[in-house]
Amino acid sequence: MDSQFRFVTDRIVKDKIYPALAQWEAAPYTTSWRLFAKNWPNTIPLELLEHCRTHNYPCSIAATGPGFYAIGIGFFNFDVDYFKLIPDWVYKNNNTVLFYYHEGDNPYRIKQRLDELCVKHKLPVNCYRFISGNTAADNIPGFIYFPDHELLYWHRSQHIKPGPVNLNTRSKEFTALSRTHKWWRATVMTDLVRNGVSINSYWSYNTGTVLAESPGDNPIEVDLLSIQSDIDEFLKGAPYTCDFQTSDQHNDHSQIESVHYSNSYCNIVLETHYDADQSGGAFLTEKTFKPIKYGQPFVIVGAPGSLAALRKLGYRTFDHAINNSYDTIQNNTQRWQQTLYAIQQLQQQDMHSWFQNCIPDIQHNQQLFLSSKYTRLNSLLERLND
Repeated sequence: MDSQFRFVTDRIVKDKIYPALAQWEAAPYTTSWRLFAKNWPNTIPLELLEHCRTHNYPCSIAATGPGFYAIGIGFFNFDVDYFKLIPDWVYKNNNTVLFYYHEGDNPYRIKQRLDELCVKHKLPVNCYRFISGNTAADNIPGFIYFPDHELLYWHRSQHIKPGPVNLNTRSKEFTALSRTHKWWRATVMTDLVRNGVSINSYWSYNTGTVLAESPGDNPIEVDLLSIQSDIDEFLKGAPYTCDFQTSDQHNDHSQIESVHYSNSYCNIVLETHYDADQSGGAFLTEKTFKPIKYGQPFVIVGAPGSLAALRKLGYRTFDHAINNSYDTIQNNTQRWQQTLYAIQQLQQQDMHSWFQNCIPDIQHNQQLFLSSKYTRLNSLLERLND
């Protein structure tokens, strides 16, 4: 069985794989190198190669020979015929096409699209493998879940060394940060505010960054919560800030406002997806790994199974100290109600004593995050080989 990632590629530039299928022209280490995702067919530099090099995992790049023809995906474009763009030599040499996608889009829909393209081009449906950031991928033949954002945040923030966990009394109860407006996030933050959770907390809500969605896209049923008028009032007063950073700085993983983690007891993580594109899977990003790195317990407002995914990665989720039953609830509205209840239960305690009870798990999580991801990469390669 192969013990290293062997990549084959059309083009090598400055010891990097030039993004497969890309039409955009750019050079490594330039600003333009970051713009592939915005240009058709939206393929990007291969993050998996960078992870291997960062964590000293064996890998090689060649123009020929057996190996993975790896395609980094910026976002999966259903209008792109990926197999039509792949050079003929890849098929003639029996190379395996490897898609690497760190986002949480529904992998079942992606599988359906790629299999349709295989049929169209008379290719066997096992000619490719797909690595996804959505945990549902593990339930699909030829698909594998990989926590890319854990490694990505490890890399982008490695120059920031977390200090010892602050054991002194903290002045704030919670931290709840929201950089991008989404209707479900507006619902959650409005509910936290109207229930008093925000009174002694660091919290923010930015309406300057807005995605193309409507109130009807909200997976939480606002009518059942009788909250729509409160949401409208909440948004009228936005944006809300708890620091002096710009929106770009908030999106820069190399920067951190350390007081949000060292001076509040618990992080209310508003993840990227609340239902992970109706896939039934979970999607973990740097939003979850920030409190892990900087020594905070957390409650995740995200897709069901988020805590289960963390446990599978070896992290501890404070099950002895937090009512984590919300993580098993599939109904989006009911899951939020149970999450809010869990947060309110924490508020009713002496949070400093509660925090002290969490310290062993906090330290375990921090050490696990800071450790090398060599074993993560080794497990991924073993699964690809299988």
